[in-house]
Amino acid sequence: MKNNTYTIAGLMSGTSLDGLDIAVCEFKYLNNVWSYKTIAATTIAYTDSFSQELNNAMRLSGEALISLDRSFGSMQGSYVADFIKKHALSIDLISAHGHTIFHNPKQGYTLQIGNGASLYAACGIPVVTDLRSVDVAFGGQGAPLVPLGDELLFAQYSGCLNLGGIANISYVSNGKNIAFDICAVNIVLNALALKLGKSFDESGTIARSGTLIEALLKQLNELAFYKKAAPKSLGREWVDADIFPILETYSASPVADVLHTYVMHCAQQIVSCLKELPVKNNQKQLFITGGGAFNTYLIECIASCSDANDVTLVIPDSDTIQYKEAIIFGFLGLLRMMNKPNAKSTVTGASVDSIGGAVYGDISCFYGE
Repeated sequence: MKNNTYTIAGLMSGTSLDGLDIAVCEFKYLNNVWSYKTIAATTIAYTDSFSQELNNAMRLSGEALISLDRSFGSMQGSYVADFIKKHALSIDLISAHGHTIFHNPKQGYTLQIGNGASLYAACGIPVVTDLRSVDVAFGGQGAPLVPLGDELLFAQYSGCLNLGGIANISYVSNGKNIAFDICAVNIVLNALALKLGKSFDESGTIARSGTLIEALLKQLNELAFYKKAAPKSLGREWVDADIFPILETYSASPVADVLHTYVMHCAQQIVSCLKELPVKNNQKQLFITGGGAFNTYLIECIASCSDANDVTLVIPDSDTIQYKEAIIFGFLGLLRMMNKPNAKSTVTGASVDSIGGAVYGDISCFYGE
C-alpha cells in the first residue's frame, strides 16, 4: 500500500428500509493498530415508493431485479457525488454493502443489490461491493461481517450489540471471534408501527403503553432459530416465514400490546446471549449501536432483565449509534484493498478466512501506477 491513511465512504442500506447511510471516515494504520475518525455522515431517506420497491424486490422477475440493481447502484453513486461536493471532500474509495434481497447461505447464495459498476460510473470514485459472496462460496453464512471491525476498532468493550433491522452481537472470547444474529428488531417494530400510520415507534413510546401478551411471548421465544448454535444468521425470508405469520394471528389485539410484547421478546433473546461476554478491565461493557439504541423502552427492557445486571450498557454518541455499520463496511472495503481478510471463518462458519469484495475503477492510489 502507498500510504497508511485513507479516506473511505462506507454505504449501508439496512433491512429496516429507512434509507442509505453514508459515513466518510479517515482510517489510519500505525504501529499495527487501527484508528478512525468520522469526517461527515448522513442518512438519505428513501421515498415511501422506493422503500416499497425494495420491500417487494424478492418477488420481481429476473430482468426487473437486474434493472433495480443497476438503478440502485446509480442512485447511490449520485447520492455520494452530491454529498462529497456539499462537504468538499476527497474520497479514496467507496465501500458499499448494498441492499440485501436474498440471503440463503444454506443453498449457497446471497444477493445485495446496488451494482458496483453503475455506482462507479455515477460518481467516478473506485468502488468495492459484494462483500459477502466469497464467504458464502466457502461455506459460510456471509454474515455477520461487522465483528472484524468491532475487534479492530472497538476492542475496549466486552462486546458490541447492533440493534438494526436484525440484532447481532460480537465479542472475542479466548482469542476466538464469536458473532451471530440474535433476532429481528426494527424490521418488525417498524412494520407494527406502520399499522398506526407511523414509520417507527419513537423512543418505544407506543410499546411502553401496551400490555404483555403472555401467549404471544411464549410462542415467539419457542422459535427453532433461537435453539440453534452459532454461527447463524437471519434474513428477511425468515422474518416473513416465521415472525409475521405469528403476529398476524394476534391482529385483533391492540397494536400497542403486540409492540410491547415484541420488545420484551427482543430484550429476552438479547439478554440470553450476554452470559458469555468476557470481562475487560474488571467489568463487562456492552457497546450498543444501530437505530434500536434510540428506542429508550427497548434499552430499559434489556437493562431490567435480571441476567443483564452485571453488564453495563454503553450508548455512544448519536453518529456512532447511527453509522457504525456504514463505518465498518467502509473499513472492510479498505481491508479488501490491503489484501487482508475481511471475513472471519470462526464467525461465519466458512472453511477459511477470506478476502471478499468486487472492485470497480482506478485503484492506483492504493498501489501506485
